[in-house]
Formats: sequence, C-alpha cells, structure tokens
Amino acid sequence: MTDQQWEILKGTIKGEIFEPLPIGFIIDSPWLPNWYGVKILDYFSSDELWLKANLKAINDFPDVMFLPGFWSEFGMCTEPSGFGARGTFPPDEFPFAHKVINSADDIDNLPSPDPRTDGLLPFMLNRLKLAQPKIEATGHKIRFAVARGPLNVASYLMGSTEFLTMMMMQPDKVESLMKKITAYIKDWLHLQMETFPSIDGIFLLDDIIGFMGQEEFRTFGLPYFKELFDANVSVKFLHNDAPCRESAPLLPEMGVNLFNMGFDVTLNELKELTQGKVALVGNIPPRDVLASGTPEDVTRVTRELVSSLKDKTKVIMSCGGGMPPGVKTENIAAFVRAVRSPR
Repeated sequence: MTDQQWEILKGTIKGEIFEPLPIGFIIDSPWLPNWYGVKILDYFSSDELWLKANLKAINDFPDVMFLPGFWSEFGMCTEPSGFGARGTFPPDEFPFAHKVINSADDIDNLPSPDPRTDGLLPFMLNRLKLAQPKIEATGHKIRFAVARGPLNVASYLMGSTEFLTMMMMQPDKVESLMKKITAYIKDWLHLQMETFPSIDGIFLLDDIIGFMGQEEFRTFGLPYFKELFDANVSVKFLHNDAPCRESAPLLPEMGVNLFNMGFDVTLNELKELTQGKVALVGNIPPRDVLASGTPEDVTRVTRELVSSLKDKTKVIMSCGGGMPPGVKTENIAAFVRAVRSPR
C-alpha cells in the first residue's frame, strides 16, 4: 500500500468521510496466480512470478487498496508447517495441510515452533526481504504482519470437526492447544514487525469463529485474539467470512478496528452489532456476483450496496470475503466504476 492509501485506510477507521468511498480487496493465492496467467504452484515456487503478479494487480488498479498487499504465503499450509504438518501442493489447485494431532494426547507433545527457522515461515519472510527494494520502488510498503488465527490453525492441525468436538469433551486440552498456538502466532507477528519497521497493522484470518456460539468463543477464542491484537499498531484487521452475528458484538473487545465479513450479513446490520466502533470491508457476493456475474451484474449490485448504506463512514467497498478465484479484470473495473459513479 502507498502512503496515501495507508492514510485513507487509517482515516476510514477513525470515521473520516471520503468521497468516493474507498475500495479494497483481500488478494492472495486463490485469485492472483490464475488471474496473472500462471499455475498456483508456479506462483508459490517462483519469487519472480509472485512479485510480478502482485505488481500487475497494483498497476492495473492503482485506485484499489489491495490487502494486506504483497502477501507472502503458501496458502493454508503456511502456519501449520511450523508444527510439522505435511503440505500437499497440486500443480494448479489449492494446497492443504495434513493433520498432526490424532488424539488429545498428541497436544502435550506438540512442539513450540520458532518462526525464524521452522516450516515455511523463513521462506515467506525471506521472499519479502528480497522483494522489499522493488516493492518500495513502486511507492508501496509492507504494512501488515499477517497470520491465520489460532482457531483456524488448530482446525488444520487436528480437523475442524475434531477440534470443535474437543471443545465440548475436553476443554482443558483445547485451552492447552490454544495457548501453544497463540504463543507461536504472536512470535510470528512480532518477527514480521521487527523485520519490517514499515509494518503498522496486524491482519488475522480465522473462519472457525463463525462455527462457534458466543459462549464458546468467549472461552476458547476471545482471550487469545485479544492477546494477539494487543500490539502498538494502527490497524487491527480481522477476516471471518463464516457466519459472524454471534461474534460481531465482541469485535471491539477483541481489539479489532477493521473487519472483513461474509456477504450473508449486511453492512448496516454489522454497524449496529459493532455499535459503529469497527470499520467494515465488504460486501457484495464474491462468487455469484464478482466472479460469476457479468460487468453489468457487478455494476448493479455494487450500486445497490452503496445506495443501501445508512451511514457511509467506516466503510471500505469490497466483496464479502477475499477475492475469489475466477474474477476477471473487467468485473473489477466495473466494481471500481460503480463505486466512483454510484448513480
């Protein structure tokens, strides 16, 4: 993100009014490689192609804030790799991590990873170091420390169903697991911030929040997210595009000041649920409209969203979730035009 974009983002969080409304999209490996014209595995294994794909996005759409911006990642295998999770990387499909926890007893023997040396994290960090001069030559800077959230990582390590079941059956084991994962993620976030002084934001992604009731989240999620977001940065960004009505009222208590949600809840409703304390990034349907619709569909739905807003402060126009696979250049252009000319 450029200095100007960063100031707009911080201003939006503070409630400043911008006309036209700011635009931002979360972009990463599900969309960027194929949009750029390369296989997902090529994108992961070539620093040059990774950088070129990200540069094309910012050059083709200079008025769009791409979040987090130059995201160095290996899909869902990223954080679990530190715990020794085997990753499977098909040539042009999404990678996935294999379980390492098969019983509650395995939690006690789970290692405490060092993000400086373990798993894929050193490769991610070094990719950013090597690319930093070229990124900054474009007027952009590395702004966010990024990680999947602790609930999400736990679900990769042992399976979502098994993890949610263990909350009910063996809560003490789950708390032990959450403490270990949170300590690891905290180290990883702080390592990124130490490496790149330009970082002034934390970005956590965790969809498992949406599969928990509020009582369960207060016990097994809230304390750990509060700990992770308790940092001296301006932007505290959370992505959860699973159902969020139960957790949304707790976002301010979590420390979140920027939130990307699923499209099943309106921005107007979320403003009420969060008491207007959280800036919102959304919220047109990502797959059925932004990816599968025509430019005319995108224009119509985007204009309907803008006109529906009761309060246009603390809003970044986007889709509900990250940029999905298959979104074409012309649909992004239609979205931008619709926001710029909402009538």
